[in-house]
Amino acid sequence: MPASLERFFNPRSVAFIGATDDLSKFGGKCLASLFKVGYAGPVYPVNPRRSSLFDRTCYPTIAAVPQVPDHVGIALPAAVALDALEECARLGVPFATVFTAGFAESATDAGRALQRRLTDICKRTGIRVMGPNCNGMINYVDRFALTSTAALTGERMSAGDVGVVSQSGGAGQVNVMWRARQAGMHISYQVSSGNDADLDLLDYVDFMLEAESTRIVLAVAERIADGRRLEAVARKAAELDKVIAMVKVGRSEAGARAAASHTGSLTGADEVADAALRQYGIIRARDPADLVELARLLRRRNRPRGRRMAAASISGGNLVMAVDLAADAGLEWPEYAEPTQSAIHRWMPSFGSVANPTDLTAAAIGTDETLTSAGRIILDDPNVDTLVPILTMAKANEIDAVADLALAAEKPVVVLWTGGCVDDPALTIERLVERGVPAYRDAVPCFRAIAAAAWLAAHRQQLRGGAAGAADTGVVPPAGVELPAQAGNLTERASKQLLAGFGIPITRETLARTVDEAVVAARAIGGEVALKIESPDIAHKTEAQAIRLHLRDEDAVRSAFSAVIEAARAYRPDARIEGVLVQEMARPGFELLVGVTIDPVFGPVITVGAGGIFVETLRDLARRIAPVDAATAEEMLRELRIYPVLAGTRGRGALDIAAVVHCIVAVSRLAGQYGDRIAEIDINPLVVHAAGEGATVVDALVVTRESGSGPVR
Repeated sequence: MPASLERFFNPRSVAFIGATDDLSKFGGKCLASLFKVGYAGPVYPVNPRRSSLFDRTCYPTIAAVPQVPDHVGIALPAAVALDALEECARLGVPFATVFTAGFAESATDAGRALQRRLTDICKRTGIRVMGPNCNGMINYVDRFALTSTAALTGERMSAGDVGVVSQSGGAGQVNVMWRARQAGMHISYQVSSGNDADLDLLDYVDFMLEAESTRIVLAVAERIADGRRLEAVARKAAELDKVIAMVKVGRSEAGARAAASHTGSLTGADEVADAALRQYGIIRARDPADLVELARLLRRRNRPRGRRMAAASISGGNLVMAVDLAADAGLEWPEYAEPTQSAIHRWMPSFGSVANPTDLTAAAIGTDETLTSAGRIILDDPNVDTLVPILTMAKANEIDAVADLALAAEKPVVVLWTGGCVDDPALTIERLVERGVPAYRDAVPCFRAIAAAAWLAAHRQQLRGGAAGAADTGVVPPAGVELPAQAGNLTERASKQLLAGFGIPITRETLARTVDEAVVAARAIGGEVALKIESPDIAHKTEAQAIRLHLRDEDAVRSAFSAVIEAARAYRPDARIEGVLVQEMARPGFELLVGVTIDPVFGPVITVGAGGIFVETLRDLARRIAPVDAATAEEMLRELRIYPVLAGTRGRGALDIAAVVHCIVAVSRLAGQYGDRIAEIDINPLVVHAAGEGATVVDALVVTRESGSGPVR
């Protein structure tokens, strides 16, 4: 990341190449926005056809400007824009914004070549560039803007605590920034960064997090260039106790590729991004409107200690609806502690309820302090993490009292105001939000924000406790465990031997090249055995019908040996057949899938879920970016719908969760150890036995790739 973007966001002087006073053109709009926000530094318009613009001297070239500007805006045709950028770099300009379109976003060879040239200029000269194909930025803190957006209208807005970043102009400047302002929130910085050919979205997020003015960054990301940098930025947000909320749109090429393994076919780019954001403590919003709703609460730092809710209102109907809607968001309604019930009962009417949520009844109508008095008592309850006072039609004094309580309370007080003010029409929910009150018009976004705040608080607590720290990646590979030089599918036996080298338990098995060897191997293993084709060209033996199970005697083994080879040759006549794997039948247990895929942005991604023949049907999966530690592995298991089966349910004993956790951690370390040589790992099934009896890899596939074929981030 750049050492500092201070002079990008707050330049001591600025020039604009392609300047005009025609407000219907891009250059005119950008200059107008600069003056509209009240920028106080020198402004140097550059246009060879004009001698003055906006009552300022206009210069024929950037070289004619009397000082080297900190930031230069460029609005010229693409090829000419790059010539101007070269000149800026030669003069020592540190930052530029290239607004021009016609680069890689055009999906043409010419456009991609122009963008490569822009990137080369930056690398060669050290100039840092936003864009191309962007709509610029706004700095409300220092009153600087280079943008053409119509969302910068009306009176000058005071700076706020919300940063906004997007690659799109409309999505960031209108759907998020403008709507946040309409809701009563003020903005610190806003960036619409376009193609991100040099500086990218994460650079701007990093700057905003470090800015004292900003408490939350709202991002609309069409693409993320580097997963590890995203992790570093998220870690900084946690260290500074600030928040990143993100709408992640678009899909990478990883989601469309063919996959050899079950894991690969089940893991698309969006699932990986979702897992990464959750793992890094970034709140994923559904859309820009959701971002704005989340920001009402998340910009405050008094977060819930848990998911336990309380609410109070004169409207019983609103309370009934609140119970259901909060439960939908995963929130809980605890019973009040006895001292709380007693304290409320002392001043409540006899027909009032002391339950949670608390119906203050119509007797409270017309009084200013009933809701806040009840609220103070409820906030003292150790069973309550968050209080939601629900207002309908109320007097200004009552509304102000609730707002004061929300601003002063140590625990979160989130106001749900469904109506209006009966004696002061100017008192609106927007005025409350402008004061810093987390106030909502509707229950669904209110409870969703509370759930997100509770999740974030728990994640931060986990980070402070070290439970979510990355596992040690410096694992020394066991002696004798090596990957073959060639890329492609390893056989089942080779795949399992690799896993065993990292302490992962596998079935007892022997490779037989003749029927007599198969008989001897089966006799040595004892009990029931399975016979499977051993071929690097047949990844899915069941599809090829090249597998036979539950073989009990010599005749069955001999017959199965021939049948397996014949089925393999019929399925794939050109397949390389190395023999037949004679394998013990695993003890009964529950079948899981554990696998790894490589995402081009985030690197190794580990997946765990329900396995066996129903893996594609159930799609009950949890994902994390590798490596993971034991706490994270157990967290993954708890996310699964089938977790109650693992933990023991309906009279059935618990399974060996600790053994599964060990396997997940070991597989993630294997993926980290072999860097860019691993393409996929697929363990299906991993049979989990009763508690204390371990787990066994029954089938596995490791897919390798050429050394140096790409970095694992």
